[in-house]
Amino acid sequence: MGYLDRLDSYKDEMIKTLAESVSKASVNSDAVKTQEGELLPFGRGVHDALIHMLETGREMGFETVNDDNYAGHIEYAPAEYDKDTGYFGIVGHLDVVPVGPGWDGDPFVMRNDGEFLYGRGTSDDKGPVVAALYALKAFKEEGMEPKMPIRLVLGLDEETGDISANHYTENQGHPVMGFTPDADFPLVHGELGILTFDMAQKFSSKPAKEELRLTKLEAGVAHNAVPEKAKAVIAGDKANFDEIADKVKTYADESGYEITSKRQGASLVVEATGKAAHGAHPELGLNAASILFEFLGRIGFANEELNDFIAFYNEHIGFDLHGERIGCDFEDEVSGPLIFNVGMANISEEIANLTICIRYPVSCTSELVLGGIQHTLEGKSVGIVTRVEQSPIYMELEDEMPSAFLKAYIDETGDDKTKPLVIGGGTYAKMFNNILAFGGQFPSDENTMHQANEKFSIDSFMKMARIYAKAIYSLCFE
Repeated sequence: MGYLDRLDSYKDEMIKTLAESVSKASVNSDAVKTQEGELLPFGRGVHDALIHMLETGREMGFETVNDDNYAGHIEYAPAEYDKDTGYFGIVGHLDVVPVGPGWDGDPFVMRNDGEFLYGRGTSDDKGPVVAALYALKAFKEEGMEPKMPIRLVLGLDEETGDISANHYTENQGHPVMGFTPDADFPLVHGELGILTFDMAQKFSSKPAKEELRLTKLEAGVAHNAVPEKAKAVIAGDKANFDEIADKVKTYADESGYEITSKRQGASLVVEATGKAAHGAHPELGLNAASILFEFLGRIGFANEELNDFIAFYNEHIGFDLHGERIGCDFEDEVSGPLIFNVGMANISEEIANLTICIRYPVSCTSELVLGGIQHTLEGKSVGIVTRVEQSPIYMELEDEMPSAFLKAYIDETGDDKTKPLVIGGGTYAKMFNNILAFGGQFPSDENTMHQANEKFSIDSFMKMARIYAKAIYSLCFE
């Protein structure tokens, strides 16, 4: 029959398995213990999704491993092989984002209208996981033996963290090659480095109650998102709130930004509204914190250290998206410019703090980025106080693995026009060595990941499975 024809014959079975997986409400939640004392680190729903997929793999005749309920894998290995060979990894995840409002039906009851499969996880990432599993089944039932073990790795907290990935790689090791089916076709061959840190300044004195004070500023909810809302609370017994309110109106008229003020007890609250966007694409949003800081620069507060911090923000950050004025505007040909996002801002009468997320080009290093910023900070009271980093990844398209992935995509789709991507986001390729993000979002399909009525085209579901089968065949069988 051939492995591709056999894979096509699984269509109804694949849809059934995906429906079963979608029915597991695998939104990450607090850890729980069973009556027998077994720890479920990510909650019952995520655990149920793991057990279902492992049982499905076992029923197909594969070896399976449950890695302490933190992750798992389904393995197709040759009868004999050198243990030092390593494994080919297909690294997916079974956790899903919360459902939110706007669904036309139950998000955890998959709906099939003959064209699309609707349900939370159909495209991110249960659909691609199921497609990859059935590609392995086709090889097995054709009696084809791979050159090295092939593992379908099942991550459990990709949407919220890296605990599952770290636990798995520590216990089970990294693949020698492979892909994560959790991004875009034709291929993501590079991911920018991600650097997240806090930039803070402590205030050495506190103005008197009657003086003009900024008692609180709040903006943003996550480091990797553009703040849509920002709020400042201004106080002072001798403050002329009417004058400040007039300045708000003038600034709104001059700038065109949405910013308002209102009295609240003994304070004046100033609120700015921007536009939310992912931190990897701040150009699609408008940072409300930057709006608010620009306005606050028109007010002289009693705390000169606060005034200096506001002036620093407006002079060196402002609405910049690439770190132009703070000394880190690096770029290269494959990555484009560095991406700079102030995700959160918080000010009290004791301290000012910014949480910044930078995505830097693949040819750059975090040391270069921080060095440029530190140079700008010389002589100022602002310092970098925390730091979390994910290094960039990049493979040349001529290398064996990316070229095999691209060939499989082009052979199946005929699309040789869509260019491979270097992205600002982060996938499991950042957490597992030697893999790239490969599908399963097709360029021509509507992307409904993380949205209400998430869906995946049945035709794309089957086409994706064939692409994965061809790529695996090229690297593990030929």
